[in-house]
Amino acid sequence: MEYIKCLKPGLLTTIQDLGRPSYQSFGVSVSGAMDPLSLKLANIIVGNPPDYAALEITLLGPEILFEGEGIIAITGADLSPTLNGKAIPMWKAIHIEGGAVLKFGKGKNGCRSYLAILGGINVPEVMGSKSTFIRGRYGGMEGRALQSNDYIPIGPFNPKWMNLVKNRRISDCYIPNFSNDVVRFVWGPHNREFEGESKELFVKRLYQVTNQSDRMGYRLDGDPLVHKKSADILSEFAAPGTIQVPANGKPIILMADCQMSGGYTKIGMVIGTDIPLVAQKKPGDTIKFHPISILQAQEEWKRQMKWLSILAANNLRLNRKTAI
Repeated sequence: MEYIKCLKPGLLTTIQDLGRPSYQSFGVSVSGAMDPLSLKLANIIVGNPPDYAALEITLLGPEILFEGEGIIAITGADLSPTLNGKAIPMWKAIHIEGGAVLKFGKGKNGCRSYLAILGGINVPEVMGSKSTFIRGRYGGMEGRALQSNDYIPIGPFNPKWMNLVKNRRISDCYIPNFSNDVVRFVWGPHNREFEGESKELFVKRLYQVTNQSDRMGYRLDGDPLVHKKSADILSEFAAPGTIQVPANGKPIILMADCQMSGGYTKIGMVIGTDIPLVAQKKPGDTIKFHPISILQAQEEWKRQMKWLSILAANNLRLNRKTAI
């Protein structure tokens, strides 16, 4: 398979990998997959390295024509995918014949699906990444979301892989629970700049994701936090996961396309393993913040990296076999 064709683009379908974290010090947004865990798992299922580029599909899915034979996997939000009109499972390798058409239907849970294709998406890199950054107009398909009649090039792959990974699936124990409201965080550098009572409410009450949420940040509605003095600070480093609190007291969780500096107080930081959970929340969904220690956050990250590396190592073993 050399290309796939976008027949209908859906609401927002972009090419994403793991972004540009090495360029943050230059003021470049990280971008990349909003839910990097689902991206990695989709790639592992089809036999790609975990950091390969895939399609990120938001809420309303595209219609895709496959020009040739291949293997795909869909992870993340369940947007009711069908192949040639028949429902197909999530979190599983699916064999594709040339001429097949992939469509999506009603969303059942989550906000973003990830479509990985054996061989990956073969578009030029910008600053070491194929990720689309729409506000900057670079990466992916000329810095924009997919449009009807786009042809997306697919990278080369060893045909032997198709039989080796066909029907591979992710065990249920590794599939995230997107219905979980609890989002863990560590207290930030300005947490003492808030009144104690409002901080208590911050971790006791539910916050709702508003319609003013996108790849740059999630604006939340709920009990406002009360600043002791001003919400404004001298601009300083910010990163995905930062919980900023402007003057209105309503938290904003910075996401993949966020700016690299900000002038609002930072009450906390969502831990790395829970950013995918936030990314799968859609407007109207709720979040309950739960504080943990930095040490606990590090242990959670190490645990996730360990089981991901075990899954990815299986691909390396298969690669050595096919090379013989």
